[in-house]
Amino acid sequence: MTVEPALSIPVSARWLHEPASLLPVFLAAEPFPLLVLDDFLEDGFAHELVAEFPRVDIMPRSRDYVFGKKHELSSIEGAGPASTLFHMAMTSEMFRSFLHEATGFDLFVDPSFHGGGFHQGADGSFLDMHVDFNVHPLHPDWLRTLNILLYLNPRWDEAWGGRLLVKKRPEEEARAIAPLFNRAVIMLTHEHTYHGYRMMRLPPGITRRSIATYAYRQVAEGEVTPRTTGWAPEHAGPLKRFFARHYDTLVRAKNRWLGSGTAHNR
Repeated sequence: MTVEPALSIPVSARWLHEPASLLPVFLAAEPFPLLVLDDFLEDGFAHELVAEFPRVDIMPRSRDYVFGKKHELSSIEGAGPASTLFHMAMTSEMFRSFLHEATGFDLFVDPSFHGGGFHQGADGSFLDMHVDFNVHPLHPDWLRTLNILLYLNPRWDEAWGGRLLVKKRPEEEARAIAPLFNRAVIMLTHEHTYHGYRMMRLPPGITRRSIATYAYRQVAEGEVTPRTTGWAPEHAGPLKRFFARHYDTLVRAKNRWLGSGTAHNR
């Protein structure tokens, strides 16, 4: 691996120095390639990130429409020194090399964290099952390939729910991954990587917090047909199912007349 002398990234040595051992785990994972890495960051640094996490009431509401209720803020580097270092680390050549060895993909992290960054949900928050957009809205030659989701919930009680649900088809039973403190999920994203979380009932002052980072591969412009987020809500009524089924067409029409907005994620 290429080590950058100017930057010692705060990923735990447990994971950073043996990424090749993760590749067979990633490829063999169910229901699709992914990694669940506990104690992902150095513990003290993870707590510093928690201290800098913005309050949920000052974060913009995500544009998931009827399919989700949460808040997002992509500009993490202005939140404080730990958030700045996290941004530098995730976009570093060292982390890019780690991802390459751990997943087999030659890719890079979007430095703008478009649709990513701080994600937070309070009582009543949910995110319906979906597959993500594929081509970056601002870079038609960037193909989204990995989601890196870091959970920052020090006092999480699994009875509250909030588990990340993952499955290959909407009708399948989902694998559930608890959003525990300093746990990272590195997962493939394509047209069959459904994920989301069910509505939570949380005590006052408790929120579900994560930082989302997205990694892309360079492709030839026009090589891949762009798609927007594809929704597959559970237990939805007729109107919501209709909206989900025609979401791509409706978004294209909205973008044609009103311009595109910010994308979303988990």
